[in-house]
Amino acid sequence: MSGTTKTIEFKIEGMDCGHCVKQIEATVGGLPGVEEVKVSLASNSASVTLYPEQISEATIFEAVEDAGFDVPR
Repeated sequence: MSGTTKTIEFKIEGMDCGHCVKQIEATVGGLPGVEEVKVSLASNSASVTLYPEQISEATIFEAVEDAGFDVPR
């Protein structure tokens, strides 16, 4: 992929195990326009590197919520 990437960090509520982390990383990582995903159970947060011309922050938040977790805004 080409273009400029942007990294966003946001809180995720509802994670309680490593499986939750893997589920979110797989869900968000599979979205077109996402370069890298790092989810931290310890800080209940995620860092996502994305191509803003291909995917919006709202789309990422919705994917996390569709997986059964909350993204406080």
